[in-house]
Parts: sequence; structure tokens; C-alpha cells
Amino acid sequence: MKIWSTEHVFSYPWETVIKAAMRKYPNPMNPSVVGVDVLDRSLDTEGRLHSHRLLSTEWGLPGIVRAILGTNQTRTYVKEHSIVDPDEKKMELCSTNITLTNLVSVDERLVYRPHPDNPEVTVLTQEAIITVKGVSLSSYLEGLMARRMSANARKGWDAIEWIIQNSERENVPLCDVY
Repeated sequence: MKIWSTEHVFSYPWETVIKAAMRKYPNPMNPSVVGVDVLDRSLDTEGRLHSHRLLSTEWGLPGIVRAILGTNQTRTYVKEHSIVDPDEKKMELCSTNITLTNLVSVDERLVYRPHPDNPEVTVLTQEAIITVKGVSLSSYLEGLMARRMSANARKGWDAIEWIIQNSERENVPLCDVY
């Protein structure tokens, strides 16, 4: 098992970052996410938005990794649940893979909050637990996956920045205004 974590600060208010995060896929920074389906979205009695989504991903696994895992499967699916609490100004997103679970599990948690000292910027904390099961070199593979998660996290931050900047440049709101 490998525990991975990181933190990033966006130079935008929480509301702006959350709106962009909800529209993160598809984006040109991370073309491996090939589909996003909203399975359920609802408001609870406290005004929090709950979303359940299914992400379809196409990962180009290196040949050595496919050989160690004993699979040629590159299309994977991830279930994602997020809760946006506008009163607390907190968005929490949890995701886990639902394919190849007999070989690999990745449980990821992201939390977006305003910076405690500067509400005009947003802090994202990310953590994941990576477990490779039933194969030799599992520790090596977990480390490899953690390094890939770091690279993908940077792509995710860039995607959110790209969405915000394109919305501002084109003078398009990040969400529909009614």
C-alpha cells in the first residue's frame, strides 16, 4: 500500500474554482478521461449538492506494467462522489476505480476550501491510497502509480486554470445563470 498526498493553491476564489472543477472533463491537458456520465445529482435538506459520476478513462499502460499485471485492458472506469457545501465553502470529492479491482485499487480524496488566511484563493488537498494486489513487484508498481498521480494532479490543476482562463477570455460564465 502506498499513501500519496499533495496540496495546491489556486489564485481564485473558492466559487470560481468549484465551478471550474465541476467542468474539469473533458480537457486537453488530460485526454485519458474519455467520458463522464452523471449518474445522479441532488440537493440534500442542508443545501449541499451531491453528485455521482462515472468516468471512463483510457490509460496507455507501459508494456512492462501490463505484463506484470497480466492484463491488456486499458479502458478503466472510476466512480466519483462529490459533495459541494456552499455554506461551509467546502467541496469534497472521493473516487475509486471499479475495474481491475482484483489487481489495483486507488481511493482518492480531494478537498477544496478557501485559504484560511486569504479567502480570495483556494486550497486543494489531494490524497490517495494505492494498493496493488496479488502480483510480484507490488511496491514498485505502487510507487510508479504514485508518480503518475503526481503528474496527473498537475494536469488537473492546469485544466482548472485553463477552464477559468478560457471562461474569462471568452466572457462566458462558468455555469448557466438563471
